[in-house]
Amino acid sequence: MSADASAASTLHEEPPAAPAATPGPLTGDPAALGLPCFIAGSVSLGLALVGVVPAAAIGAAIPIILTATSIGLFLATIWAASLGQTAVASVFGIFGGFWLSYAVLVLGLTHNWFGVALTSIRSTTELFLIAWLVVMVMLTIATLRLPMAYTGIFVLVDVALLLLFLSVVQIPASTGLSRAGGYVALGFAAIGVYLYVHTVSIATGGRAMPLGRPAMR
Repeated sequence: MSADASAASTLHEEPPAAPAATPGPLTGDPAALGLPCFIAGSVSLGLALVGVVPAAAIGAAIPIILTATSIGLFLATIWAASLGQTAVASVFGIFGGFWLSYAVLVLGLTHNWFGVALTSIRSTTELFLIAWLVVMVMLTIATLRLPMAYTGIFVLVDVALLLLFLSVVQIPASTGLSRAGGYVALGFAAIGVYLYVHTVSIATGGRAMPLGRPAMR
């Protein structure tokens, strides 16, 4: 074959197929999902504690907490972990575990899933509150480098758990302390709303909201 014929043949060859496109990594802000799920659980529990429903119907908040809050927070945890956001994944995962364990505690004690005697329900609840108070205080201290708005949520969660613990250890249980814990829960839900507005404002091209300086640098 002549050189001209060979060149013509080469020009008419089909170009190599482009490699198949591969999906890019996940992007976005997991807080856009985690915060509203956290807010829903906080508001429902807070309203139940302050007396919107009778004390005997404290389980009224469980449908929201067991489904929307717990599942949403775990999905946000996976999202954050896939982005390499270790601290964010830790926060959402811890809160997801708290809300899910709270729902299981209420359902388990109500339906006697764990074989806990009626005389041991108080001590079981105390154990639950102490364990999570320790974890939440640890979380608060470990995240002092975050903006003050986040620290504010964690501190209020600590206060709410402490108030609920103090209400349980009293005999009879103090409805006043329990109601105070409910108002504190509504307080950290309100900060969560502010943080969600901040998150969505950035996501939609707006400006960031002031979140306060970190307590520790």
